Amino acid sequence: MSVRPYREIRRRKSRQIFVGDVPVGGDAPITVQSMTNTVTGDAAATLNQIRALEEAGADIVRVSCPDEAATAALHEITRQARVPIVADIHFHYRRAIEAAQAGAACLRINPGNIGSPARVRDVVQAARDHGCSIRIGVNAGSLERHLLEKYGEPCPEAMVESALYHANLLEEHDFREYKISVKASDVFLAVAAYQGLAEAGDFPIHLGITEAGGLTTGTVKSAIGMGSLLWAGIGDTIRVSLSADPVEEIRIGFELLKALNLRHRGVSIISCPSCARQGFDVIGTVQLLEERLAHISQPVTVSIIGCVVNGPGEARETDIGFTGGGAGSGMVYVAGLPDHKLQNDGMIDHIVALVEAKAAEMAREQAANTAEAAVQA
Repeated sequence: MSVRPYREIRRRKSRQIFVGDVPVGGDAPITVQSMTNTVTGDAAATLNQIRALEEAGADIVRVSCPDEAATAALHEITRQARVPIVADIHFHYRRAIEAAQAGAACLRINPGNIGSPARVRDVVQAARDHGCSIRIGVNAGSLERHLLEKYGEPCPEAMVESALYHANLLEEHDFREYKISVKASDVFLAVAAYQGLAEAGDFPIHLGITEAGGLTTGTVKSAIGMGSLLWAGIGDTIRVSLSADPVEEIRIGFELLKALNLRHRGVSIISCPSCARQGFDVIGTVQLLEERLAHISQPVTVSIIGCVVNGPGEARETDIGFTGGGAGSGMVYVAGLPDHKLQNDGMIDHIVALVEAKAAEMAREQAANTAEAAVQA
């Protein structure tokens, strides 16, 4: 289906940089990333977690590099990872240089806490020599003392001033392959800071609500904060920060983008909350379908509605639909049209089979279009 005008979001125009071979900014798709929580020096454990994130669809993965053991392991990690790896660096400029030498695609730093101008120059040179981009990461909880003294507390103006100061340190060395984040755990503070940052330059922006909390709390705060910014066209790459399995960050990140029609990956299930009219167990069915369809990466839409009040209308807008009826059966919709009746007890397997077939069809079409574009190029 074509995208209706009221569903279109006009993204802020930014210049484009690369994190490895992944474009960020410009007209590139908004990327979704997460961060490992293993000890980076344990390359095997870190790679296992990276594999899980890759399977979930992560475009970029960040790892912390607090010591030499971490940057030493980074050689093996970057060699085996299938996505670009960002090295998270704080304070010690040598770790940044080591990470660049080890194959990191991007360095997450605050140039201001790296040290002297000479050390900043050395880090920039290492990034340039090894093809690294840089993320300037400003956090409300670690603003420079002089900015806290100037403004009295963390505020949007202080965060933007910090970000632009750090950006200028890179610009002085003619380095422009950078993106910026201005994160805070307070949604109002983060959104206001990002709004100010978006007006201050054309650099790509990394969105995040930092220290957002556990799975439920963090998801809600991230959806409100990042959702409002994305709706306004701000943001080129996102990370949902959760005190939870990092894979959940990727899943929720994609759900956030799907909800705003900014990017589509995996199955989108439209379902009712259920009521006394339901002709089958809607909640249990949706839970099982989410589990059984988690492996699908193609953007298939599915509607699961308990009765005929809204079921037919919702099914018209989805690839596959099931609407509850009576006497233990319901109607299956294909491409928005009623197709055949189905007994409730065979619903799960049948819908999974239909979705897998639709996903395979979409994958074939995508491959054919890619091949055709390559020939024309």
